[in-house]
Amino acid sequence: MGFSKPVRIRIPRIGVDAPVTEVDVDAAGNLPAPSADDRNLAGWYRQSAAPGTVGNAVIDGHVDTVKGPAVIDGHVDTVKGPAVFYGLGALHRDDVIDIVRADRSTAEFTVDAVEVYPKNAVPGDQVYGDADRPQLRLITCGGAYTKSTGYQGSVVVFAHFSRAVPA
Repeated sequence: MGFSKPVRIRIPRIGVDAPVTEVDVDAAGNLPAPSADDRNLAGWYRQSAAPGTVGNAVIDGHVDTVKGPAVIDGHVDTVKGPAVFYGLGALHRDDVIDIVRADRSTAEFTVDAVEVYPKNAVPGDQVYGDADRPQLRLITCGGAYTKSTGYQGSVVVFAHFSRAVPA
């Protein structure tokens, strides 16, 4: 497929149907998830391949969010709950992921594996490195969680390009 930015991600198995925005690494070199103000928003790392082109296309999103404060039932509280990639860990080999692109075509991917890594041990070459065919990597927080340190791991979905669906 030719270059075209992703605009939507659909993962039927876990009920994801979300818009995609562009994200880039921050000053510390970390890839942040898109704004937590919208729990149903995924972020395409714009320095990665466009979905359907040769290379690893990387899309991230929040697993859950804490937004606040807000007035709930007359008192101030935080709003929190599952976010766009909450169900990533429930994906299985051969599940389908559709990426709708700006040119209105769809790049279909098939899940190869779902892995959980310690936050500081995500295999950068496998996620962000070069690939000789179109690949997709989805990433979110995961593993153990504490209030003081947050999530201790990352969930990574590895998928390969299976077909192009014309506009």
